[in-house]
Amino acid sequence: MNDDDRGAPAIDWDVAAGVAARLVRPGPAATRPEMADLVEGLRAAAAEAVVHVERITELRPDGEPRASASTHGPGTGGTTVRTLVVDRSAWARANARMLSVMTSGVHATGRPRAVARWSAGTQVGAVLSLVSSRVLGQFDPFSTAPGPVSIGPGPGTLLLVAPNVLRMERVLDVVPQDFRLWVALHEQTHAAQFGTARWLAAHLRDRVTAMLADLVADDDSPGVGAALTRVFGALTGNGPVGVDAVLTPTQRESFDELGAIMALLEGHADVMMDAVGPDVVPTVRLIRERFDRRRHATGRGDAVVRTLLGVDQKMAQYRDGAVFVRAVTRSVGTSGLNAVWSGPDALPSAREIADPRAWVRRVHG
Repeated sequence: MNDDDRGAPAIDWDVAAGVAARLVRPGPAATRPEMADLVEGLRAAAAEAVVHVERITELRPDGEPRASASTHGPGTGGTTVRTLVVDRSAWARANARMLSVMTSGVHATGRPRAVARWSAGTQVGAVLSLVSSRVLGQFDPFSTAPGPVSIGPGPGTLLLVAPNVLRMERVLDVVPQDFRLWVALHEQTHAAQFGTARWLAAHLRDRVTAMLADLVADDDSPGVGAALTRVFGALTGNGPVGVDAVLTPTQRESFDELGAIMALLEGHADVMMDAVGPDVVPTVRLIRERFDRRRHATGRGDAVVRTLLGVDQKMAQYRDGAVFVRAVTRSVGTSGLNAVWSGPDALPSAREIADPRAWVRRVHG
């Protein structure tokens, strides 16, 4: 160990990215024309979704012109957000990079052993490879591209995971064009959230940094890599949960705060992807019914994976956030709901996610 290791990240993110990319499972079989149609369809869906999201959410990034069909051609993904259609391996590498940026302020206070950093990277990479077959899409607010480029705060990148979308539309037996637009609506809602609340990405990163600092303070404490893996995964919805055993009361409070933010983001996107209605997605009700049925189904072999990845807790996050969004909208309308994007103080607490009226009273009087 040399002096250059002092203050190094507690996780070797290059190892995490490499392990994740190597361990991913292949996607469903498809012909070249099928894959070409899928990629083109996802790009077109991402572009089309921008107009509908703006109309339904009433969100628009500061200084951006109002979206229209003429300003968002196929593959643009909007005027500021880059859209990439990726495979599972690229998604896993992108997430390793995103997590490295999200936790860039977290360093070991002493001189972390290289083997510990490698071990932690291996654990995170293994989790990402497992999740890579389940994620349909994702908005990364911390970078502009998942490739080998300089990573830093930017307008964000929308990732659509082509093999997983193909697999799910086959499993659900739904209209491909409708399903692809439905998925894109969810992710473009996230882009609108972060584009409107320009402070949100930095706020999330600051809160993560504050919470994780204590976890890496003791370089010799056993299980730091495992603890970090659980926390990272729980924060992003892409990994193990069950963090109670590794968090102090102060960390638990911060974790609950972050959980409330994630519930808001996911619940809001879930509500908006259905709110466009059958005029935009003709089979939206059928898609939602079959998707939720699939989401709740648990096979014998799937139960362990669901527990490992925290699927049930993530589903509760979607549900609770959606209940909050609907309740607040009924009370104060869409414009009243959008006060949540005005600043950190307007974000709902974990208690307010469970009691939307408390948030309305605090913010709107």
